[in-house]
Amino acid sequence: MFIQTEDTPNPATLKFLPGRDVAGAGNPVMEFTRGEDVSRAPLAEMLFMIPDVARVFFGADYLSVTRGEDAQWKHLKPAVLGAIMDFYVAGGVPLLDQLQAGDVDEKVYEGVTLEIVEQIKELIELRVRPAVAQDGGDIVFKHFDDQDGIVYLEMRGACAGCPSSTMTLKSGIENLLKHYVPEVNSVEQAV
Repeated sequence: MFIQTEDTPNPATLKFLPGRDVAGAGNPVMEFTRGEDVSRAPLAEMLFMIPDVARVFFGADYLSVTRGEDAQWKHLKPAVLGAIMDFYVAGGVPLLDQLQAGDVDEKVYEGVTLEIVEQIKELIELRVRPAVAQDGGDIVFKHFDDQDGIVYLEMRGACAGCPSSTMTLKSGIENLLKHYVPEVNSVEQAV
């Protein structure tokens, strides 16, 4: 089995491409942080057995692994590659249950605001998410404040904590949304 690795804009995160489904096409992405319940994600469980693995992000056909602050990739990368290879060679399934759409905005939008939100979501899905997935991350729509024209997005995977994430939000995504959706005044990181 050959696993490709790619650098990401976040120096603490590497992207691993095992040549197999991770979250699977059409399923929402998943992110796990050391210390949280990973019982439904055996691959994340296995990776967290490695000291210095701080976060694991599952995309459709890749995973991004974020190292701890004091770790160095030259020591950590072989262990992560070995764990991923062992997992897939043994026939492991990365996620045990069907993924639930936990990223759905809970707010109900109506009328003109609903049309604006649908346009924002479509732009993010078609133009933004594919671009950030190439860097091992993801951006998820969380909320639109129609009073102030603010779009709240959550950055995940390699994008979370990336030094250039603020520039990506402000220069890239904000400009794109403002261009196509005049009601958007700014884009902010969801907390």
